[in-house]
Amino acid sequence: MSDKNFDFVIIGGGPGGYVAAIRAAQLGFTVAVVEANHLGGICLNWGCIPTKALLRSAEIFHLAQNAEEFGIKIKGIEFDLKKIVERSRGVSKQLSGGIGHLLKKNKVTVFDAYGRLAGKGQVKLEKDGKDLGTLTAKHIILATGARARILPGLEPDGKFVWSYKEALVPDTMPKRLLVVGSGAIGIEFASFFNTLGAEVTVVEMMDRVMPVEDKEISVLARKSFEKQGMKIITNAKVSKIDKNKSDVTAHIEIGGKVEKHNFDRVISAVGIVGNSEDLGLEGTKVKVDRGHISVDPYLRTGEPNVYAIGDVVSPPWLAHKASHEGIICVENIVGLPDVYPLKVENIPGRTYCHPHVASVGLTEEKAKAEGHKIKVGRFPFMGNGKAIALGEPEGLVKTIFDEKTGELLGAHMIGAEVTELIQGFVIGKTLEATEAEFMHTVFPHPTLSEMMHESVLDAYGKAVHM
Repeated sequence: MSDKNFDFVIIGGGPGGYVAAIRAAQLGFTVAVVEANHLGGICLNWGCIPTKALLRSAEIFHLAQNAEEFGIKIKGIEFDLKKIVERSRGVSKQLSGGIGHLLKKNKVTVFDAYGRLAGKGQVKLEKDGKDLGTLTAKHIILATGARARILPGLEPDGKFVWSYKEALVPDTMPKRLLVVGSGAIGIEFASFFNTLGAEVTVVEMMDRVMPVEDKEISVLARKSFEKQGMKIITNAKVSKIDKNKSDVTAHIEIGGKVEKHNFDRVISAVGIVGNSEDLGLEGTKVKVDRGHISVDPYLRTGEPNVYAIGDVVSPPWLAHKASHEGIICVENIVGLPDVYPLKVENIPGRTYCHPHVASVGLTEEKAKAEGHKIKVGRFPFMGNGKAIALGEPEGLVKTIFDEKTGELLGAHMIGAEVTELIQGFVIGKTLEATEAEFMHTVFPHPTLSEMMHESVLDAYGKAVHM
């Protein structure tokens, strides 16, 4: 190593780490990123990006199957699972290379190694058991991400039981698939395999699918999934899996009784655990709570000049949250003005199943629980000309306002392209817009975004097209 001394050393090159590195470099500081696997982290290589590539293939397959509705005849529709996976991996490879180019362009030094704290201002590097030396830094940012939570009895074996990694590179198309967990990861995989023809069963411990979403949206999502052929089992858990010669037998506990069902493959999607081990935290003032590093609003740990961002800290565990934390962390360290803590209620969530689901802010239940008197507006996709023209009349836009102040408390959507539409409400929340600003905004016609306007109008008894 020609240079071992840096202003910033960032352990982890995912969406939190590489963004923090680029911002620090833009501000004129010397920066190193220590990454042992692949730049871009789990999101780019084994999460957000490759799953969207898979789901795009499934979407095209679905459209081709239903092409006659649009006056187009296609015969002999088939899919090639190997090519679908190859395209997905190619997309990730391209973007990972792009991250490397960006870091090089910004003169960030990248070390292909594992990094851990080794005393004040020091990071020890190691790869394949070999000591690669020690870096010194004024500031150290831990951006080590997270990994899939493993439940006893549901340990991925690479054959019958898959984690997200195996599910992204399936060697076979299962005829019968069990998905354990109905969060974003589980539902996206369930949607992908269901669209391609698998008999999909989803088991969720909570009383409804996608439990972090607004209850009304969750109910609509379940109806849609079941209409597409999925079997949804809530208030249930998989207590045991027996591995047979060519399939598995899952023991599913429902209401105190156990049902046994056979599946070709099982996907375990029951949350994540922070990568907080083996980071040299012993003897430091860095605190770890249930696998995740504790930080203050400016991402400072209890150890001076040591910070943590992204999935290794608090929820929501989302790539865009990690990136924004990286910016806040660096800009606060260097003393830039107007640096503010991240408002969790302004972070959008999205699930790219069919139909898409997106949200920001409080659900109706949480708004009431916090003591707000609320006004709720709704507008169905069926009332929107663009949605009907697209052949996507299924969905809903829901908005929640504080009755007294007119503040937008939350927005919740299900339907085509809502993962893109949600950003309009995110900007509104960031600007602290009230119903008046939304009402006086001109929404272009014909667009799906008009439903956002109508939903706001409906909250105040002014909807035009309903």
